[in-house]
Amino acid sequence: MLDLVIKNGRIVDGTGNSWFFGDVAVKDGVIVRVGSVDEDSRQVVDAGKQVIAPGFIDGHTHSDLMILEQPHSQVKMQQGVTTEVVGNCGLAPAPFFPERAELLQTYVEPVIGRTDFDWPWQSVGQYMDYLAQSNPAENVATYVAHGALRIAVMGFEKRAATSSELAVMKELLEEGMKAGAIGLSIGLLYAPGSYTSREEIAELCSLLPKYGGILATHIRGEGNNLLPSIQEVIWIAERSGIPLHVCHLKAAGRINWGKIQTALGMIEDARSRGMDVTCDVYPYSAGSTSLTTVLPPWVLEGGIGATLERLRTPSVRQRLKEELAEEQTDWDNLVASTGWQSIFVSSVDSAGNKPLEGKHILDISAMRGLDPVDCMLDLLLEEDGKVAIVYFHMSDQDVEQVVAYDHSIIISDSLGCVTGKPHPRTYGTFPRLFARYVREKKLLSLEQAVRKVTSFPAQRFKLGKRGLLVPGYHADLVVFDPDTITDGATFENPTGSPAGITSVWVNGVNTMNHAEHTSQRPGVLIRSQCCNHH
Repeated sequence: MLDLVIKNGRIVDGTGNSWFFGDVAVKDGVIVRVGSVDEDSRQVVDAGKQVIAPGFIDGHTHSDLMILEQPHSQVKMQQGVTTEVVGNCGLAPAPFFPERAELLQTYVEPVIGRTDFDWPWQSVGQYMDYLAQSNPAENVATYVAHGALRIAVMGFEKRAATSSELAVMKELLEEGMKAGAIGLSIGLLYAPGSYTSREEIAELCSLLPKYGGILATHIRGEGNNLLPSIQEVIWIAERSGIPLHVCHLKAAGRINWGKIQTALGMIEDARSRGMDVTCDVYPYSAGSTSLTTVLPPWVLEGGIGATLERLRTPSVRQRLKEELAEEQTDWDNLVASTGWQSIFVSSVDSAGNKPLEGKHILDISAMRGLDPVDCMLDLLLEEDGKVAIVYFHMSDQDVEQVVAYDHSIIISDSLGCVTGKPHPRTYGTFPRLFARYVREKKLLSLEQAVRKVTSFPAQRFKLGKRGLLVPGYHADLVVFDPDTITDGATFENPTGSPAGITSVWVNGVNTMNHAEHTSQRPGVLIRSQCCNHH
């Protein structure tokens, strides 16, 4: 007897092929038949001609700790997401050595948040085991994060690694790959990633082919340095003989709008030479990150404590005002390329500054009667460096080009801090894809959009038998109405709930019904499919 039959749906199977009417049958958490099903089943659900699709895969998130703190993953489930990939941009809660644990925690907190408990893991494998035992509602896969590796071995020192330090980083990387991580992620925009040469990264990447690992890159610059930054990661991947994935591809800052065409051309050139290169994009023209990201790399040496110490020094402040006022060649100056008017505060730590959430830096500086640079530096000091921002720095045309690009995956890049005024992508990415880019703009067909959030990421990140409605595949499923699916999250009301998603199943277990969580937690930790795990 079958466990579940979803009848009467428009089946969009994840391949990109045209939809067809039919049923999906599930037994023991696995799809057993797709088409016409007449057998008895414990549960029969009538889809009423809505779409039946594979569960959506969010291939780039910062939910590393949120999944432990909020294991029901309500925010993602209500969007139809059944699998997340964490450990991105070189930021992750493992590995670390106890003496540098606090350096890592303060480093990752603005992006992945914090926990109410002490971290009981040190290695990537221990973190993965802990995650597996926590019974998440959704499936999770992770990278080994380069920032964590470098902090573990050498803190925030701005220099090349010695050969013995590189050897330790390689050991930590190999431990994570053996445990089933899907590859290495780097964040070259962030210190300490920004202190690392391409040769040093290529040396680490030389381990990846053995484990079928991929290199996922937050490139060094997304503004003026966009094109050389893409060239750099293509060089690293080509030299190491590994697949390359360029994360949240964008052209930041008005003077760089239009460069996306050239960037996609560079990816196409690499592909035509036989290199395996892909990218991802979130469907918004605003980004979100930590406020410290707008500071020059030299200010960030030694970690956040050292940074805050410098910000108290008048001569440092003077130098910052001069540097932030003009474009820089060796780092991306978001302030110069985007302007203070484009940056608003999305979350702060202290109760006293909560009223500033959702306000632009320019407005705050006017309120305080300060120069915007002084205002920003004061805010960082008041908040111990823990300020998250949203900044409007992309053109809609550029975003649409990447969304429509054949080799792009759609992701949320959601951050782990869900207080204040977060970027609405945390709550709305997947419904927005279908509402805005399929239904309204007709930029993608329904089938193309489903492929970009199901089979393509599943194949790209080696997530096993997921992302397709095919017998033998895990029954991660979503039923939605293509005419009404929509995101309710806006920049003004970023936590608004989506509409039009009827039901979600993870590994054959119903987790969401009409926006109500069933409190089931059937997710698993996905270990990469390429090696025999211990």
